[in-house]
Amino acid sequence: MQIYLPIAEISVDVFLLLGLGSVIGFLSGIFGVGGGFLMTPLLVLIGIPPTIAVATQANHVVASSVSGVFAHWRRGNVDFKMGVVLLMGGFVGSTLGVALFSYLRELGQIDLVINLSYVTLLTIVGAMMLWEGVRAFLRRRSKLAPGKLHVHTWVHGLPLKTRFRKSRLYISALLPFGIGLMVGVISAIMGVGGAFILVPLMIYLLGMPTAVVIGTSLFQIIFVSANVTFLQASQNHTVDLALAMLLIVGGVIGAQLGGRMGARLPGDTLRILLGILVMIVAVRLGVELVTTPDDLYSLGVEP
Repeated sequence: MQIYLPIAEISVDVFLLLGLGSVIGFLSGIFGVGGGFLMTPLLVLIGIPPTIAVATQANHVVASSVSGVFAHWRRGNVDFKMGVVLLMGGFVGSTLGVALFSYLRELGQIDLVINLSYVTLLTIVGAMMLWEGVRAFLRRRSKLAPGKLHVHTWVHGLPLKTRFRKSRLYISALLPFGIGLMVGVISAIMGVGGAFILVPLMIYLLGMPTAVVIGTSLFQIIFVSANVTFLQASQNHTVDLALAMLLIVGGVIGAQLGGRMGARLPGDTLRILLGILVMIVAVRLGVELVTTPDDLYSLGVEP
């Protein structure tokens, strides 16, 4: 059954969009990521313009993240204090990021920037998570003492030190604030919640327990993605509500199922699976960048 998307200006199968939303929502619940790093390229592959995909799927990230947070909150795996500090940085970063998005769009370079950003960041993060996950898995199988996931450096001694009891940390609040700011910019440019960057930073740089990281990252993603959605709709007019609603319906259901499964898997297994998934998407996007398109020229109009 086809539905016409007024902002994207194309017709797409309804069940295809519902299926995409459900799958990404399921992965969101398992890994603690908003799923945007998968949803945006998948939408582009089915014909949605990149600018519309980036802005619209942020709605799906909000919905699936809300659903996922409730699933993890019931298990006591959300550090709300850490989430608020990350959120403050995220609001600042996402606001700056949307302004940069608008500037790049005016220059006509936003599509290229989106694709290059995905390939670069996904490759780095996927390789890091896969390597660390395999090391942790081998240590667990050989019954060796677990190694440190992070090393204390000068950044951990910055001012405004705060105790985050849920995460069992006593560090400067400036560190998670800075991480949130960086992820906020990435969220606006790439149309993602930013958790594929946020999750490894929370594990390896902040040193948070993996179980707490997943729920906390989803909490932060809710509000940052909502801010991105509002700014994209008001400034760039690139949010397609018909597309967003179909993705949301599938995403909410999938996130609940994913949250239940994620609670049963060891932390190292989660990191290995997420690392593999991220690398697959990076390779797929890299191939798209270097492959000669079917149509070498296209016609368009200025917005």
